[in-house]
Amino acid sequence: MREVELKSVVDDAVLRRRRVEQAGATLLFEGALRDVRYDTAGGDLIRRDHVLRIRTYAHAGKIEGHLDWKGETRYEEGFKIREEISTTVGDPEVLASIVSNLGFLIIREIDREIAQYSLHGAVVRFEHYPRMDDLVEIEGDAGVIEKAILTIGLPRSGFTSERLTDFVARFERRTGDRAAVSSRERGGEFLYRENTA
Repeated sequence: MREVELKSVVDDAVLRRRRVEQAGATLLFEGALRDVRYDTAGGDLIRRDHVLRIRTYAHAGKIEGHLDWKGETRYEEGFKIREEISTTVGDPEVLASIVSNLGFLIIREIDREIAQYSLHGAVVRFEHYPRMDDLVEIEGDAGVIEKAILTIGLPRSGFTSERLTDFVARFERRTGDRAAVSSRERGGEFLYRENTA
């Protein structure tokens, strides 16, 4: 599957979600989204710009897991594009043990509360991190992404193809505070390199 996306900082998540809902969006999921990213001890995946991740969606005591692979990042006409393969998994904790036993190491944890919508062919996800700006990510083809941006009503210039680490760096420069994109980071445990998000 080909992933095409843009992200922006969100000024008012309640307002922006309301605009999306009034435009006829369908709420696909609301709850906790956790990503755990893996690499070899030598950083082989980062060096190739590949991602191996276990993603879990949690809401009301139910957990849905996914194993994801993403290929090298490309940029076309301002959009971030990657090949992505994903499959659901029955037990994310068992899968994490398998991945660990194969020698992969955790290189990044990302926790956020999200609201994810389907909007006229686009997937729109509002993300609230432990200590960082709220973001909105839009996936789809270029045309539906542009329409979703108009619906959300944020300035087009704020939407970029940058990585999460770029948003983290801007937050830290602007506020003077250390960003936290995981629950453990919010508690003061900064375990991972900044270039692994």
